[in-house]
Amino acid sequence: MEDQSLEKKFSKFIVAVSIVIPLVVAILFGVKLKDLGIHVEPLSFLPPIYAATNGLTAVVLVWAVLAIKKGKRKLHECLMTFAIALSVAFLVMYVAYHMTSESTKFGGEGIIRYVYFFILITHILLSVAIIPLVLISYVRALSKSFDRHKKIAKITFPLWLYVAVTGVVVYLMISPYYV
Repeated sequence: MEDQSLEKKFSKFIVAVSIVIPLVVAILFGVKLKDLGIHVEPLSFLPPIYAATNGLTAVVLVWAVLAIKKGKRKLHECLMTFAIALSVAFLVMYVAYHMTSESTKFGGEGIIRYVYFFILITHILLSVAIIPLVLISYVRALSKSFDRHKKIAKITFPLWLYVAVTGVVVYLMISPYYV
């Protein structure tokens, strides 16, 4: 049975999280622990790990869609929860890396530079936009509003998949320039 009251209950939370996460990430991106007098070794080992986490997220998303198409609702639910957990893990590692390490500048030239920045900018913009879409999709599923869930999931899935895949692409393109 559909329960839209659950959706209403979570709507303010979704709005708050959708605003707070990008703001906190933007603020923390500019904070270096060493500037606060906190000595922490640079977490330079994290980029390949969080890139792999993005890649795993993409695989899990595709697997989840295949599961629901085969009628495996419980598997789909577990996989989507896992995809959210992977995205949160990515975010924590990403922020931790940037709080302990200097940003790496892309060194490519010519057309590849424009390709890189196009991918990077669309990745960043969509990673912000995907937050409310994922949360709304998830809450609609939890509230058993499956018709409404399916409508938004058709938008959420390709955008989230794009963010996950382009996260890996951005890493692969910038990795030769890590110090």
